[in-house]
Amino acid sequence: MPIRTDAAYAHELDARDPLAHFRDQFVIDDPDLIYLDGNSLGRLPRAAAARADALVRDEWGARLIRGWNEGWFSAPERVGAKIARLIGAPPDEVIVADSTSVNLFKLAVAALRARPGRTRVITDDLNFPSDIYILQGAIDLLGGGHTLTIVPSPDAIHGPAEQIAAQLGEQAALLTLSHTVFKSGYVYDMAEVTRAAHDAGALVLWDLSHSVGSVPVGLNAAGADLAIGCCYKYLNGGPGAPAFLYIRRDLQEQLVNPIAGWMGQRGLFDFGLQYQPAPGLRRFLSGTPAVLSLALIEPGVDLLLEAGIEALRAKSRQQTSYLIELWEALLAPVGYTLNSPRSADWRGSHVSLGHQQGLGIDLALINDMHVLPDFRTPDNIRLGIAPLYTTYAEIHSAAVRMREIVDTRLYEKYAGSAPVVT
Repeated sequence: MPIRTDAAYAHELDARDPLAHFRDQFVIDDPDLIYLDGNSLGRLPRAAAARADALVRDEWGARLIRGWNEGWFSAPERVGAKIARLIGAPPDEVIVADSTSVNLFKLAVAALRARPGRTRVITDDLNFPSDIYILQGAIDLLGGGHTLTIVPSPDAIHGPAEQIAAQLGEQAALLTLSHTVFKSGYVYDMAEVTRAAHDAGALVLWDLSHSVGSVPVGLNAAGADLAIGCCYKYLNGGPGAPAFLYIRRDLQEQLVNPIAGWMGQRGLFDFGLQYQPAPGLRRFLSGTPAVLSLALIEPGVDLLLEAGIEALRAKSRQQTSYLIELWEALLAPVGYTLNSPRSADWRGSHVSLGHQQGLGIDLALINDMHVLPDFRTPDNIRLGIAPLYTTYAEIHSAAVRMREIVDTRLYEKYAGSAPVVT
């Protein structure tokens, strides 16, 4: 059956979309803008704007410090419990705290200290570079007694699962990977990888930043030990929103937070001079939570829970597959390559397309074509599909405009240009 590349077909798909009404729950300031960067920064939920106004005017403005006993203090656990429902964990295994990088540092150091005598940390070259920087810093601060092994992907698209399994041995202390990798969108088999690490006696720490809110994650079903993730991508929590961390319940009392702070203290208002960790997951809090930004995560999570992660995944699979069909028909003939897994089973909610003129095409999309994707070196134009608000018509229009940029050589306008943020 030939691939339909007409705009009418895209509108038919939108008309049949059972999740289409969720788009109205977001601020769409410019209806002509095609936004395909929700995998970097999600749109603003209307409820979050209303929540921000109430929080500032009514809670901070009117209630002042009384707000701590009226919902602020419990917000890390409350919002964490909601996120837990999206990632297959009980409510007391997820808490909102700090940034993704800080949480990764805390959990990596705690894991390495919990595996004395083991010296190897293993990751892959598809992991987010910031995660690797954090691991390098943690190893250095622990005295340099650990080594970091970065296993290369065979094609820069698919995770090297077999090669990672071959690296696991009696010296493996920690395996840490991005569940959905940031460039290609490849999704690891969490249960299989976790099982291999456990067979070797290692702990596993997953970065869920590109999975949470778009890909079903079964942390408990996979026996996962630790996880972190950000809240400003598919969770639509706002720029710089605090992150979350997960620790399996039986590990919570065994691990030690390397950044001990008063929010993780057993009796924080006793003001004792000897640190005693609070019971459960709260011991992995450190400083005072950022109440304003933390509270704005909740409306986006509520929308995801209302839609249902399985329904969101089904739409994501269909939309990314539709985009790949358009690539095959319209874009491959003019030099675009598919830099994501072809199979939806191994693909998250973004599709990377490569081109020799990738950066120039990206800039032309942004500046001339009213399309917002992002770019990742060396040639990846990353097109993020956010099932709550991305339409099939937008995907179709983006593909048509990407073809037009190459046909007209519009990318030549941006030769030598490179913005700071791509």
